[in-house]
Amino acid sequence: MNIIGFCTLEEECPYLDGKFCRNEYNYISYIDKSLNQELVSRGWRRFGSYFSRPICNECNECQNLRILVENFHFSKSYRRVLKKNISTKIILQKPCLSDEHLLLYEKYHYYQKDKKNWKIYDLNFRKYYNLYVDNAGTFGYELDFYIDNQLVCVDLIDILDDGISSIYCFYDPDYSHLSLGKYSLLTEIKLAQLKRLKYIYLGYFVKKCQSLSYKADYSPNEILKYTSALNEQAFLWS
Repeated sequence: MNIIGFCTLEEECPYLDGKFCRNEYNYISYIDKSLNQELVSRGWRRFGSYFSRPICNECNECQNLRILVENFHFSKSYRRVLKKNISTKIILQKPCLSDEHLLLYEKYHYYQKDKKNWKIYDLNFRKYYNLYVDNAGTFGYELDFYIDNQLVCVDLIDILDDGISSIYCFYDPDYSHLSLGKYSLLTEIKLAQLKRLKYIYLGYFVKKCQSLSYKADYSPNEILKYTSALNEQAFLWS
């Protein structure tokens, strides 16, 4: 197993106006489930063979959040989302790549560009594979959602020993009335409950960023805190 560490130069923050960000990366040639579990529980996010976390100067707005599955309550509004999607077909499978995936990904991001001014990144087959398919090991999966045999949502996840790490989700904006983003996360929670897993690792919660602030709505939840003791960094979820 080869591990190569590096970091980005400081650049404009994609989440907060007037802020700058910097990210630390580890490229890991082979990832087993236990290593993935350890890194995710310490705040790293996996994309293919890369694990990343922010190391921004004088800013701690990006906070790792995980949902406590056992005590999660499906509220009336969440039950409405489930009911709206009663005819949606769900397939759990290993991450894959197709024209259908890439076209859906592109359609979703152009929609978000118009709606939230997201930056568009050119993503070809090789780049998609490197980010979402490569190094899936025994833990990487995707939830595919179909309506009338049409792929309308892809939710990429890692199934770990204690929970599900929610990596990335994209959907067809023509079906926005079905709240597919919410439905995919509720599906993750139901899957975790079925497998008797404790957590959904949701990645970064940023209170002042509309695209990431919604994560706090899923409760009960915990935030990862970093402390230093005896010159060592400690990690505590609370």
